[in-house]
Amino acid sequence: MPQGKPEVVPDDGLTTRQRRNRPVFAVHTGPMKGKSTAAFGMALRAWNQGWSIGVFQFVKSAKWRVGEESAFQALGELHESTGQGGPVEWHKMGEGWSWSRKAGSEEDHAANAREGWAEIKRRLAEERHDFYVLDEFTYPLKWGWIDVSDVVETIRDRPGRQHVVITGRDAAPELVEAADLVVEMTKVKHPMDAGQKGQRGIEW
Repeated sequence: MPQGKPEVVPDDGLTTRQRRNRPVFAVHTGPMKGKSTAAFGMALRAWNQGWSIGVFQFVKSAKWRVGEESAFQALGELHESTGQGGPVEWHKMGEGWSWSRKAGSEEDHAANAREGWAEIKRRLAEERHDFYVLDEFTYPLKWGWIDVSDVVETIRDRPGRQHVVITGRDAAPELVEAADLVVEMTKVKHPMDAGQKGQRGIEW
């Protein structure tokens, strides 16, 4: 895409404006950090356009308060008090099932994930938000807790102009095939290679 211009213009009968305004389904995957960060960057742009933002975190402890959550909650409060930007909702789809703490049984986690996906499906059907971040959503799909074909069909057939971004490693081939935008984060170098652990302000 030199200078932001598409190399090919499809013969699909759409005008440039219609094609530009189609809803985007994006997948951020790969082994390197930055997948969620990139999704939240997109959400910031969406918020600035006055869009309604819905963030749904999977595989994160409900007690783990990441920096982006605090920032987006502040932006939501700013919208409520001044009208600037758009409304924000941030939901954690399960208590304690994170990398560092796995309280409860696997079936408990699976049930929480399915319940979370059912809520997202309801919101998509209602056109509740303009921009959705399904953070770390590839994992419950990979573990078989949620049916991949149901996710693909729901997102493909979503009404209106709702943008959806899914993050996480090992994205299913079906997701990659269905998405409009796919990014794979690959590692060139990482501080952990030199024995450095995550630090405040960088990882959280």
